[in-house]
Amino acid sequence: MLDIEVIEDPAAAEASLDPIRTRILQELAEPGSATQLAAKVGLPRQKVNYHLKALERHGLVELVEERRKGNVTERVLQATAASYLISPAALASVAPDPHRFADRFSAFWLLALAGRMVQEVGKLIAGAAAARQKLATFAIDGEITFRTAADRAAFAEELGVAVTRLVDKYHDGGGTGGRKHRIVVALHPALKEPKQTTPSGDKEQEQDND
Repeated sequence: MLDIEVIEDPAAAEASLDPIRTRILQELAEPGSATQLAAKVGLPRQKVNYHLKALERHGLVELVEERRKGNVTERVLQATAASYLISPAALASVAPDPHRFADRFSAFWLLALAGRMVQEVGKLIAGAAAARQKLATFAIDGEITFRTAADRAAFAEELGVAVTRLVDKYHDGGGTGGRKHRIVVALHPALKEPKQTTPSGDKEQEQDND
């Protein structure tokens, strides 16, 4: 089982978005049969079997084992991944194209880059899994609070200069056959936390991340 699987096939994406099938995928993080699932999701076994066949047809669940019980063979299945992401490739004709924007201050470009990353890393994970190899990646995630918009702009400028300097230092432009890597650096406001209700019933002030 993969930690995360990226869905590229439109039909598989449609199948995964059905609320009942989403619940079944969640329950099948651990192997289970149609009978076991029926009790958990509150549906007849025949109905669960219908959804399982659809998920299996699209490669979202797989057979773990078959158990013989009298004249009946019970099939035990498991989800192919613990979590799923739908790739922009599933909506290829309307997927965002990073080349349309190419503006480092554009939120739309950031989304297009993120979509491309999901698609590319998904393919890399699938290829590494098929080859039984480890995929070498690196990421940094953190938060920073700026006092002013001017500080934010200055930070972005210095970050761009620092990254460019590192790229110039380590980039092999001589064509010696090294492996090409993609680098994406992103900066965006953090989402505001939802208001919390205090014991007295008053709502606390919403965190301001502007």
